[in-house]
Amino acid sequence: MEIQFEDLDKSDFFIDCVYKGGKAPNMSSEPFHKLIPGCENAGGFRKKLREDGSGKYAYIVLYTSMEELEWPDYLDEETGIFRYYGDNREPGRELTDTKKKGNKILEMAFSLLNEGKNLEDMPPFLIFKKTGKGRDIQFLGLAAPGNPRISPDRDLVAFWRTVKENRFQNYEAYFTVLDTGEKPIYRKWIESLIYDHENNLKYAPEAWVRFVKQGRNGIMPLAEPKMHKIPNRFEQLPAGSDTEGLLCLDAIRNHYNSFNQGFEACATNIVSKMDSHFVDFSLTRPWRDGGRDALGFYSISAGGKVNASLKIDCALEAKCYSPNNGVGVKEMSRLISRIRYRQFGIMITTSYVDKQAYQEVVEDGHPILIVTATDIAQILRENAINSSNINEWLTSIDRQDNRLIEYYKRVNEMARKS
Repeated sequence: MEIQFEDLDKSDFFIDCVYKGGKAPNMSSEPFHKLIPGCENAGGFRKKLREDGSGKYAYIVLYTSMEELEWPDYLDEETGIFRYYGDNREPGRELTDTKKKGNKILEMAFSLLNEGKNLEDMPPFLIFKKTGKGRDIQFLGLAAPGNPRISPDRDLVAFWRTVKENRFQNYEAYFTVLDTGEKPIYRKWIESLIYDHENNLKYAPEAWVRFVKQGRNGIMPLAEPKMHKIPNRFEQLPAGSDTEGLLCLDAIRNHYNSFNQGFEACATNIVSKMDSHFVDFSLTRPWRDGGRDALGFYSISAGGKVNASLKIDCALEAKCYSPNNGVGVKEMSRLISRIRYRQFGIMITTSYVDKQAYQEVVEDGHPILIVTATDIAQILRENAINSSNINEWLTSIDRQDNRLIEYYKRVNEMARKS
């Protein structure tokens, strides 16, 4: 569904609808100021105060491209949970000292939520996404801060980020897109939020009224179960607030920068830590890689000492990639083509698997276990490996990998001959 630019000033709000921008080569073509009464034309946080002199917000617009790798805003359509990053995105300022005061808005909203009272003062959050086509925008839904499945101490988190050796903090916030049913969100409600706030609930969607009355427990998410869930790269990479996970992954990439094949031994170690039933991995030689970096078994035992365990063959492919370089169809097809009868595969990467490659695995039912960067970060965390001891752990793996010793001997020998 699309609404043309000339019709925006009388349009209601429909989930997933695209609202067209104008054709003029300037800010007058921005759709926000025509679509939403009093809306600002710039920034990720676009806010409007009530006209009653209270100094309180009527509504907040959250605008995102969902394409910033450093700040991966993301809507999980299966749960309705929306992750949004604050507006302190460069070093040099305090957490809430931002031009648009977006982080102060987050603090206000989540404070109201967790106090559980005066929720009639909570501004509704209208989420829009950049479509990538001109100035067109897409409405993703009406959102409330928080989610019943997320602990109150985790729905708004301040975390540290380092850019060019300068440390600063930003917020990672979690909202829920509400199930507003088949009816649109009426323009009259938005207008009443501004000019007649005392009576705005007369025009509000039922899902918002329920939230105002019941708080966190009244949140009804707009959930859309899918037959095949294909996670995007932001799901497969650690969130910005997972500082330890990001540091550990960087340490792994740096450690194997000059010899990527060395990551294969590390990968088998990670998989064994993930599940102790993975056993007896053997590695290929780095100059004789037949398409499977390691072969191993998944051992299933009845638990006693009488009957032999069942061992299922598995083939592992390991890719030590940067977060900007995903595993594609070529790499995935290479593993799929080399899986033998009654064998399954493991693709493990310090990055992510791109959409097309992931779809090939899921939709065609290939027996491939995919382990990406966010999984690795979690596995290391559960095994007490962090930024303070990861280099020691990596060195211990190298000592056990005879291929590395042989490789470096060959390199040194070639250096001497040259």
